[in-house]
Amino acid sequence: MKELSRIASAVKASTTLAIDALAKQMQAEGRDIIGFGTGEPDFDTPDNIKAAAISAINAGKTKYTPAAGLRDLRRAVAARLKTDFGLDYDCAQITVASGAKHSVFTALLALIDPGDEIIVPAPYWVSYFEMVQMAGGRPVVICADEARSFRITPEQLEWAVTGKTKALILNNPSNPTGMLYSWQELAAIAEICKRHDLYIIADEIYSGLVYDGREFVSVPALSGDAYARTILINGVSKSYAMTGWRIGYAAANHSISGVMANFLSHSTGAPGTMNQLAATEALTGPQDGIEAMRKVFEVRRNYIVKRMNTIPGVSCLMPGGAFYVMMNISGLLGRTLGGRLIRNDDDFAVSFLEKGHVAVVPCSGFGAPGFVRWTYAASMEDIREGLNRLEKFLQPLI
Repeated sequence: MKELSRIASAVKASTTLAIDALAKQMQAEGRDIIGFGTGEPDFDTPDNIKAAAISAINAGKTKYTPAAGLRDLRRAVAARLKTDFGLDYDCAQITVASGAKHSVFTALLALIDPGDEIIVPAPYWVSYFEMVQMAGGRPVVICADEARSFRITPEQLEWAVTGKTKALILNNPSNPTGMLYSWQELAAIAEICKRHDLYIIADEIYSGLVYDGREFVSVPALSGDAYARTILINGVSKSYAMTGWRIGYAAANHSISGVMANFLSHSTGAPGTMNQLAATEALTGPQDGIEAMRKVFEVRRNYIVKRMNTIPGVSCLMPGGAFYVMMNISGLLGRTLGGRLIRNDDDFAVSFLEKGHVAVVPCSGFGAPGFVRWTYAASMEDIREGLNRLEKFLQPLI
C-alpha cells in the first residue's frame, strides 16, 4: 500500500492527553490516582447554561447553523469583547469553531502557505508546534526561560524574524506557565510585528483568570494597527467551565474572517446548535460565576506555590494567570526515584505516576525540558494530598 501522508504521520500525540490516558488506565485498574494533567476547571457548567441547551433541544433547535456560527452567538461574542476589552467587532468578523484549539488551527490554515515561518514562544502549548506543521508551516521557537519569567523579549522576537516569517502566536495568560504580559511588553511586541508586517494570533482563552488585581490587556486593544493584524482567539471552555461543549471563537478583520469561514464551511461546519445556544447564554447571562471561580483558583494558586517552594529539590514561580504551575525538577535529574533513573521530565512524570500515584505533565513537549506542569484546576483536598505524595516521593533525597 502507498505510504500515508508524511505531514499527518509526523504529528506527535499530545503529551497532556498521553499522561491523562495512562492515569485513567491506572484508575480503571483500581489504583488511587490524583490527576493534575489536563487543563479543565473542576467546576460544573452553571445551571443557566445547561438549561439553555436543554431548552434548545426541547424546542427542536437541532439543525445546521451557518458555518461561521449562529448570528446571535456571534453578536454575543462581539458584545462581550466590547464590554470586557473595549473592542469593536461586527458579526462578520467573528467565526465560531469547535473550541479555541480549532479556532487556532483554522487561523493558521487561513495564514500559512507552504514554507511560511510562524514564531512560537516556548514554553508553548503543545498543540501550537504540531498545528503549524500540519498547516504546512515551519515553527520557529523562541525560548523564554525561567530567568525571564517565561516571557519573550522584544530583542528575541526581532532576532527570530526572517523574510519567511508570517505570524507570531502569543498565548496570554500562558499555558503551561501561567505567565502574564504587561501592556508595555505587549506594545513592544506589537510594534515589532507592525515593523515586519506580521500577523498576531493572540490566544486569550485564559483572559478571565488573572490574579493579584493585575490588568489583562487584549492584544487588538493596543492600537489600530494591532487590531487590524491580530486574530483574537477565545472561547467559553475555561472561564465558564464548558470544556466539553467545544465552543471557541476568533475575531479578526473581515478578510481573515471570510477566509476562516470558508475553511469551516468545507471542513467541520459549525458546532452543535444547542451548544452554540448554551454559549450564547454563557456570554449574555450572569457573569458573577466567573469571578467566583477566579477567586477559588487564586486561593489554590497561592497554596500550591507556597507549599511547593518549601519542598526540597523542586521549585516554581508564581503564575499571574490561567491555572498552571511549572515545577522545576532540574535538581532531580540524574537521581533515582521510585526505582527509575530520572534522566528527564518524562522519566519523572512516569515514575511519579507509577510510584507516587500522581499525574503531572512533562514539559519537554511544551519546549521546556526539566519542568513538569501541575494544574490547580483541582480541589484543594486533591492539591494538598498531591503535594503530600510529592514530599513522600522525594523523601529518599531529603
